[in-house]
Amino acid sequence: MSTIQEKINDTIVDVVDFPKKGIIYKDITPLFLNPELSEEIVNEFVEKAKGKIDIVCGIESRGFLYGIQIAQKLNVPFVLVRKAGKLPPPTINQSYDLEYGQATIEVNPNYIQKDARVLIHDDILATGGTAEACAKLIEKCGGKVSQFSFIMDLTFLNGKDKLIKHTKDIVSLVEF
Repeated sequence: MSTIQEKINDTIVDVVDFPKKGIIYKDITPLFLNPELSEEIVNEFVEKAKGKIDIVCGIESRGFLYGIQIAQKLNVPFVLVRKAGKLPPPTINQSYDLEYGQATIEVNPNYIQKDARVLIHDDILATGGTAEACAKLIEKCGGKVSQFSFIMDLTFLNGKDKLIKHTKDIVSLVEF
């Protein structure tokens, strides 16, 4: 019997030279073709979050895919964290650096209660910039980051280094 890590590794597809030459892109979209594996993935995240979470925040856009399911199984609210200009007011925002430039994400501050224990979910942990910006947004709203969860951690990019100051509870189902 295969472990969930083995099943995920066997399903993810390496795409060479995407999005640019020299990059090996880890494509997670084949996971969504397998409903049983997707359910296992959600259940794994739920088990690791039980009793620790009041709210799940999913980061646009792939963080929405399993994030909403995690929230539903935990019976807690799901909050969208989106790119700037995609949510109706009121919003607060947080900018962060990209390899070439800057990006901004935002959330409705009314959806994060003071001292709420928040799970921040996204598909992949790379450099950690987006997840860290999301953590800063949650903290601006008065919430507390209780856990981060990712399908995959690209460990060679050291994204955990940016997140550890918010919580040591960082869950990744596979690492590369």
